[in-house]
Amino acid sequence: MVYIPIPLQKRLPPWVQTYPEAIAAGFCAGLTMLGWLALQMHWLGLGVWVLFAAYVIGGYASAREGLTTLWQERELDVDLLMIVAALGAAALGLWQQDYHLLVDGAVLILIFALSGALEDIAMHRTERNIRSLMQLTPDTARVLVQGQEKQVATADLRVGDRILIKPGDLIPTDGLVAEGDSTVNQAPITGESIPVEKTLGDEVFAGTINGSGVLLVDLHKPPESSLIQRVIQLVEQAKTSQPPSQQFLERFERGYARVIVGAGVLLATLPPLILGWAWDITIYRALVFLVVASPCALMASIMPALLSGIARGARQGILFKDGALLETIGQVKAIAFDKTGTLTTGLLNVSDQIPAPGITPEQLLQIAASLETYSEHPIAQAVVAAAHQGQIPLQPAAAVQASIGRGISGELDGLPMQVGKLAYISTDLATPIDPTLVQASQRLEAGGKTVIWVRRQQQVLGLLAVADQVRPQSAQLLQTLRRRGIAATVMLTGDNHATAQTVATETGVTELYADLLPEDKVEVVKRLQQQYGTVAMVGDGINDAPALAQASVGIAMGGAGSDVALETADIVLMADRLEKLEQAIVIGQRSQQIIRQNITLALVSISLLMVANFLGELTLPAGVLGHEGSTLLVTLNGLRMLRA
Repeated sequence: MVYIPIPLQKRLPPWVQTYPEAIAAGFCAGLTMLGWLALQMHWLGLGVWVLFAAYVIGGYASAREGLTTLWQERELDVDLLMIVAALGAAALGLWQQDYHLLVDGAVLILIFALSGALEDIAMHRTERNIRSLMQLTPDTARVLVQGQEKQVATADLRVGDRILIKPGDLIPTDGLVAEGDSTVNQAPITGESIPVEKTLGDEVFAGTINGSGVLLVDLHKPPESSLIQRVIQLVEQAKTSQPPSQQFLERFERGYARVIVGAGVLLATLPPLILGWAWDITIYRALVFLVVASPCALMASIMPALLSGIARGARQGILFKDGALLETIGQVKAIAFDKTGTLTTGLLNVSDQIPAPGITPEQLLQIAASLETYSEHPIAQAVVAAAHQGQIPLQPAAAVQASIGRGISGELDGLPMQVGKLAYISTDLATPIDPTLVQASQRLEAGGKTVIWVRRQQQVLGLLAVADQVRPQSAQLLQTLRRRGIAATVMLTGDNHATAQTVATETGVTELYADLLPEDKVEVVKRLQQQYGTVAMVGDGINDAPALAQASVGIAMGGAGSDVALETADIVLMADRLEKLEQAIVIGQRSQQIIRQNITLALVSISLLMVANFLGELTLPAGVLGHEGSTLLVTLNGLRMLRA
């Protein structure tokens, strides 16, 4: 992190305070280009001073981090090695008046300045994730004190407080219903596609949305122990933990730096002391060694390929938030999918219309929609949408009355009508319901669909079934993923098992887990990681955020995805297109192939240059040419991803 004094911070714009290393990298790039142009125009004095400014601005963060590591941990890392190599190139340039070597050193510093900027951005993105989760609950709650309503800060709530939840309110904390009946939209937390009825003794969760009823909720645990707070804790924990590959990379960097610096020191001191070589020749060879051994080509082996892969993905509607994700997505062996909004559309539709004898499907839908148009319930909206789609005219209703969690009643053409659950419409029926309709209802409910009945006076007119529709491309995608080496496709959902099983059968997932809370999804992902290693999670809701963070790579649906899922996820499939998942995996696999090619080329180039230097056959210009040439080759090879 670039250090900025507090008095100066107060005078800087917010975007500079938030991303200081990115600003420093931008200035370093501009100054490096300006210095190179000045040298090309033979303005030597200006070029040297401009490049010196590029060294200071771009190299400050790396030098500070490298020296801090050296002082506190007694370890050398690549940050310090880059500064030493860059200063060595600058010293050689000034010594031999070959000022273009100053440009080489500035480019080395620029590469590491860009790396530090990416880390800075990633850190602030994690902070935004947590802030977004914190905004899911209101700052205040309505508490009843001796029958009087009082506004209290959510953080000040205590166990035993009674909270008033009005229609449409965002529920501030977890609690148990003490009075009232309502439906609660729990999709943000549990992923359930249909609002859940809540009555006496039922638990409600913070961050969910109350329906049309009034609830009195007793607080049975502190606000900090609520489900949404546990979601926040899980996201923080998963985001701050380092994967083994990152730990290995850090150890490799420090080991590489120690070897190169140690070899450079020995090369500069031992030959004169033991073999009697001239000091100027050996120091020259040692400095050439530092230049040719510096891992510019090795560093360029990765970033151009990853950035090109990111650009290629963006063209295809795939947003990679970090270049390292291209490696991870290419190694995935198991993929976990949320159900609602991911494998399914997340939108309710009328899937079945079963009228009684003598009633047409159009009549059945017309009566149901004419009443349901007065309701805001998602099932009612699906029925009305089906009538509009079928161009069925609606009739005006009178004396409309909704019964929360049961159904709706009213009069059409002066005749009493009812639409709702079987228990609601079957009250006071003079004749039994047609057994054929009952059997059809049982079959539809067993298939995970929600059934609503329609009654006119003493006659049951039939039933409608409402269900969340499976995406047309889901089954084909899962088959394709298995052909590409994905060993397991797993569905995780908060919906009941019957509904989930229907979707699982239709899509062909290999494993199914239903009735899950957010923390349950995390545990399933952990078990999959133990079994398969690299695991991806695809989701779209707030309830998916902890699992997205825990997974080796989290993938969010961009069209219907919640803000928290999009912030927490590593990859976003834009335009809500699930089929882009296969393309993301292909981009990851191809980028890794190119990276392996680049690493091989870089290591071979560095090895040959060092051997030539040891044999005394490599001049400084030739060493710089070989060093920069190998860097250019691997960079151009990485850019092939743009047209892959």
